[in-house]
Amino acid sequence: MSVPYYPYIGSKRKCAEVPIVFPPQHQNRRPGYEYLMNPRPISENPSYIGSGRLRDKVAIVTGGDSGIGRAVAIAFAKQGADLVVPYLDEHRDAAETKFRVEQLGRRCMTLAVDLRAEGACAHVVESTLQTFGKLDILVNNHGVQYHQASILDISRDQLLDTFHTNIISFFEMIQAALPHLPPGSSIINTTSDTAFSGMANMIDYTATKGAIVSLTRSLSLSLAKQRIRVNAVAPGPTWTPLIPTAFTADEVSTFGTDTPMGRPGQPFELAPTYVLLASDDASAISGQVVFVNMGSVVT
Repeated sequence: MSVPYYPYIGSKRKCAEVPIVFPPQHQNRRPGYEYLMNPRPISENPSYIGSGRLRDKVAIVTGGDSGIGRAVAIAFAKQGADLVVPYLDEHRDAAETKFRVEQLGRRCMTLAVDLRAEGACAHVVESTLQTFGKLDILVNNHGVQYHQASILDISRDQLLDTFHTNIISFFEMIQAALPHLPPGSSIINTTSDTAFSGMANMIDYTATKGAIVSLTRSLSLSLAKQRIRVNAVAPGPTWTPLIPTAFTADEVSTFGTDTPMGRPGQPFELAPTYVLLASDDASAISGQVVFVNMGSVVT
């Protein structure tokens, strides 16, 4: 099918054409693979120029192989950071992220690891310290979602997988990283606007995203005296590999068209928010949830 595009206008010049709708498609295997998506998510704004806001910082971006995580990794690299990208088994996607970060002149270590496994999060942090000698920014961004028509359709295995992936591993990444984060560091958690609006066919997913909001707010209070800031980003509908794995092919073809802007977001549109929260420009911002959700009003 022909894909209509919305002309995204960057600062002073057009920088990308953003798809409004997508061809029907579905991937049966989780996690989804970005290289199989049509069209590919837009990970980078070519008009975005770094200004050294994260110069020589070291950041872990979980799920940085694709989607929002890849866009964040690229934007962080443009701002001068070195990257650690833990991912599950999306080897081709992770290699593309690493290639682009290194093209930008920064270092990138990719780690194939199941963050649900005991000791996996500690391994990621230990590998980071061995390679880079420090850690300044932790972005908990990985996640999984399943669509089920009723709560009665959610199996115990699915429930445990969703919670272990989306919230327990966030706790464990923070526990592993915290002893090594200096004052001025930043923790950023990816939640979702569904934590506030709800979603009838993703009950377990929205429950974990609500837990991430509460984790963010409580942890920010706990770490305030250590001068470690904790914030969350709440995306709305965004074109990432999660979508063709969780939605049917027909649902994909209308994904995000019910937003006030009439389209889903692209990963590159979220990345500057993560840069802000990771940088000293957000030195007075902690315990907050920033919505990047195509104009939806959430309370």
